Amino acid sequence: MELSALETLVRVAWVAGAVAFVIGLIRMNSPATARNGNLLSAGGMAVAIGATAVFLAFETREEGLNVTGWVIILAGLALGGGLGLYTARTVKMTAMPQLVSLFNAVGGGAAALIAIDDYLRLSATPSLQVNVATVLDIVIGSITFTGSLIASGKLMGLKITPSRPVMIPGGQLVTAALALIVVAGAIYLWIPNLSVPIMLVILAAALVFGVTMTLPIGGADMPVVISLLNSFTGTAVAMAGFVLDNPVLIIAGALVGASGAILTKLMADAMNRSVINIMVGGFGAAEGTQGAVAGAGHSVRELGMDDAAIQLAYASSVIVVPGYGLAVAQAQHAMRELAELLEARGVDVKYAIHPVAGRMPGHMNVLLAEANVPYPQLKEMEEINPEFDRCDVALVVGANDVTNPAARKPGSPVSGMPILDVDHAKAIIVIKRSMGRGYAGIDNELYGNPKTGMLFADAKAGLAELITAVKAL
Repeated sequence: MELSALETLVRVAWVAGAVAFVIGLIRMNSPATARNGNLLSAGGMAVAIGATAVFLAFETREEGLNVTGWVIILAGLALGGGLGLYTARTVKMTAMPQLVSLFNAVGGGAAALIAIDDYLRLSATPSLQVNVATVLDIVIGSITFTGSLIASGKLMGLKITPSRPVMIPGGQLVTAALALIVVAGAIYLWIPNLSVPIMLVILAAALVFGVTMTLPIGGADMPVVISLLNSFTGTAVAMAGFVLDNPVLIIAGALVGASGAILTKLMADAMNRSVINIMVGGFGAAEGTQGAVAGAGHSVRELGMDDAAIQLAYASSVIVVPGYGLAVAQAQHAMRELAELLEARGVDVKYAIHPVAGRMPGHMNVLLAEANVPYPQLKEMEEINPEFDRCDVALVVGANDVTNPAARKPGSPVSGMPILDVDHAKAIIVIKRSMGRGYAGIDNELYGNPKTGMLFADAKAGLAELITAVKAL
């Protein structure tokens, strides 16, 4: 087979893989088809990788076998594929945001390394197209790498990267200076000039920019940051595609970059935040760090299990508000069982899903779908909020920041963030292990509301006791 004919077949396979990416992304738009869409996209990537391997095999046959190169490729496939398979099978859904952040770091770092390697190999000034793509790949990939590592550390609660905003002295000026260095260096290389030292300066500034951009961001705003960095990863991969003249990387990266950008805008709007503030490194930190006073002057009322069961069993309507505590306890199946038990008694049960419930877009939807909760019962924030005024009981299971009335007042880290109007319900039951604060690091005023009864228990154990108590009625 001639190389030209082989190259044609390889490019056809690349296009087929790209089509699989697009169709897979479309199918991920619905929980009912998301699993198949994910498999289709993975299959498209497998086709693209296989076609590339075949092309490389024939190409190296003409130039002589490069044993070292093939060992590195196979070792990379085995290591990366093995780690991917292991993490996919072992990671808990509650740790998925951290894993996504690490994947973003790997993707951005890999894309930046491709561009760095390509630039170091240059012996003459490259064309403007290649030069622009190479510099953008280094910048975006480097920012994504360090920013994603910081974001993952914040989600894990590491001491060196606490979830609270970490203010850098003169942070805004530092971030602006780093951005200026990157822009000035990029323009110098695009004039065009070939300068490895300038490229290394740009690389260092971008790496530091990723840190200074992410450290000042509070934990409550981290879902938007994850989405933004995911968009950065896709953009960096697309730039790597231009550097390597690889259409698969261009298409796949553009899809991830565009979808991530759209999701970032939707998430920012849902949390009443500005995307621009993310870019300048002041996101989530402008409001200060003062916390709300628990209960706004009211004492916390503890509720007995039997009393809670009676309220739920004899209600006309119940709105369940699931949160991170439910996800940590893997209590989604117990939640569905309690809901079915209440429905059998004629209670209307709905689920209120905040855009960032579970610390990641769609996280709570996936957990509840896994427990076979009917999709029509899952109501988004805009749809369910008006119904709290007519709701007999709001059952909050592990949700914290997304129910905090302090968001309606100035002066707290969650000020202005749209919340679920749980405090509008006639009665409120909160299942929580303790009075511990949420990811924003402030007290929840809802817990001191006179209508609120606190059930202090692990979400799974508490729901199991509630099921037993309702059955005994």
